[in-house]
Amino acid sequence: MARLMATATCTAFAGVLEASGERVGRRVLLERVGFLAELSRTLTGALVASRWDEESLDVLAAGVDERGEKLPSKGWMAMRRLNWPQAVPSPAGVYVSDRVRRGVEEYAARTLRLALHRRTIVAAVLEAWPADPSRHTEAKWAALRGLLPAGVSGAEIRNRTRQVRAYVAGHGCLPAGLCALEDPPQIAPQVLLAAMDGQQVTLARVDAASARLRVKLPLRAVPATGRDWAWHVIDIRLPRTVTPDAVLHTPTLRPTRTGRIAVDLPHSRPVTATKTGGHTIALGFDWGVNPLLTGTLGRLTGRGATRRVVTDGRPLVFDATTVSAALHRLRGHREHLAAKRDHHQALADGLGSPHLRRPEHLDRARVLEAEHVRVCARIRQLNAALAWAAARWAVDQAAALGASVIYLEDLATLEARGHRRGNARLSGQVRGTVAEAIRHLAVKAGIAVVTVPARGTSRLCPGCLGTLTHHPAPDRLHERGWKWAHCASCGLSMDRDQAAARRIVSRGLLAQAHTTTDRSTGTRNIRTTVEGMVALVRRPKKSTRRLRRQRHAEMAPPRPRGPKATPGKGYPTPSRPSSPRYSAAGTGPGQKTSRRMPDVRTVPATTPTGMVQRPAGHDTTTPAPVSGPVPGHGVPAPHPIAEDPLRSGRMRLSRRTCRRRTRAAERTGFHHLHATEVHPLTPRIGPPDSDRTRPRRARKARKPQAHTEF
Repeated sequence: MARLMATATCTAFAGVLEASGERVGRRVLLERVGFLAELSRTLTGALVASRWDEESLDVLAAGVDERGEKLPSKGWMAMRRLNWPQAVPSPAGVYVSDRVRRGVEEYAARTLRLALHRRTIVAAVLEAWPADPSRHTEAKWAALRGLLPAGVSGAEIRNRTRQVRAYVAGHGCLPAGLCALEDPPQIAPQVLLAAMDGQQVTLARVDAASARLRVKLPLRAVPATGRDWAWHVIDIRLPRTVTPDAVLHTPTLRPTRTGRIAVDLPHSRPVTATKTGGHTIALGFDWGVNPLLTGTLGRLTGRGATRRVVTDGRPLVFDATTVSAALHRLRGHREHLAAKRDHHQALADGLGSPHLRRPEHLDRARVLEAEHVRVCARIRQLNAALAWAAARWAVDQAAALGASVIYLEDLATLEARGHRRGNARLSGQVRGTVAEAIRHLAVKAGIAVVTVPARGTSRLCPGCLGTLTHHPAPDRLHERGWKWAHCASCGLSMDRDQAAARRIVSRGLLAQAHTTTDRSTGTRNIRTTVEGMVALVRRPKKSTRRLRRQRHAEMAPPRPRGPKATPGKGYPTPSRPSSPRYSAAGTGPGQKTSRRMPDVRTVPATTPTGMVQRPAGHDTTTPAPVSGPVPGHGVPAPHPIAEDPLRSGRMRLSRRTCRRRTRAAERTGFHHLHATEVHPLTPRIGPPDSDRTRPRRARKARKPQAHTEF
């Protein structure tokens, strides 16, 4: 068993003064929490700025004090062991208790320790800096890799290299270290209550859905004595993600720009520990732009040198095209507002204080700033909702298909190259949030999450490991494009993301022995690339049919109770489909075709010269209307407005249509997302695990009868 740590963001709406029982409203409570957060921000910023030098970071990186003893893991205790807080006294006339100072010192220690990783990378880049920065040889890159700690990605190296190059271009020399390259980190207005004890904060659970927080807050912006601090009792409503068996820990208070008191409540719960190796059934996902996730199921068969990965070829797609378009429009609107705000601010600064038009420009800049904040909040909310919807869908697919591990592309090795239009959309995706959400939800379901290298997943064919060519569509293989992949060696022709998903699940299953776990974060990575071919197999027909029939029976609406219309009839009357198999007059069946023949074409019909005759999937026998939707794909012919029963109120949508829309919204959280439905299927596909066939049971040989002579 293991413990899952998570943080739930709650909201504090009101409180009560413990001494007098006076109710404190939301506005007053927000003001008092803001007093404490601003005081913590001022003291933490001063403490970090006083120790932002290479000598202090060297001492903190060594992890020992002046006497050679190891520093404690708690930040505030390590700071006091080094006697660093004594150099930053409290502001004159402000009373700050020792518990509040603990929170300040803990915040400062965490900020300085986070800078140690960046400092290590910068020091290695500076030591291996070549004489000609425009030319990096293989020997220089090998020397740089040797100086860096294990686990540093290429993206981090490139970012720090660009930062050093910009400093050299501006100053004409190399920086002395991280402290010369960067200013002291910015401190956010928040209060770390975890470093304080019961004399400053207490937390108790009332019931399964609520908790009670007792915290001592200042009554004014500048508390002069201890009487200016008072106990406040705040009732917190717990979200559904905090289960009744979860253990609550001391939260963090932070006032937001929207006037909300955010309570970041950490909690832990016991979960089943996931294994690192030994996986047989896996699910691999490829990142995309419009289809955010494209996955496939893989199974490892064989032993030793005969190991291979097989897949059923069923595509799993989470298409967020409409939501991505909305996010793209919001980002453009945000940039437009920021440009107008900066323009009015520049006009106001240029006019000067005595000018009469200066207040008008300042007011417009203030309005634009408020609108900019609102659009930014909307983008954050939409990104979070989309990320968690995609993560829930991915974990549900893995649980339904019996997979024990999910393989994702390593985001640290995934970077948009060139000057394509998609670079802006790739950088604005919510991939990091999706990956963290998948890890969180997968741990609850007992499923491991491992990242694999993303380099070259779309370059080679998953069937024969030949070089793929990319085209716009399957019927335009003579053109260069992006979406469709084609292999000239084995004839593979499929979606580019689907082919990459097969490569990802193959890399993960074949390289399980190279899985490493980061002790600080708990994430699992595979950095060794093991290539292998993926074979396509069929699912067992009997078990798949049984599961499909069971699913249809569960999803079917309940039959009405009461006497049957036809006595003695025990089955419903099958409905006759509206198909070209039947005559247009409706008098009887026409020329019946095979049930396997599709009613519509899946690709455009082309002539021998390559010209497209008609759009794919549209009915050519019915004359096209002047305006409105074209018949075909189940789209009925449009009714006149006067004869439309839906608009006249004489007819409602069917239950099946309403139920389908409701299920789509409940599954993904959005009404306009297109995602593959979660179907529980058997994970048993392909040949058996062993390469030896099971021998048939031999028949027993009859014993010869003994003949006795008398």
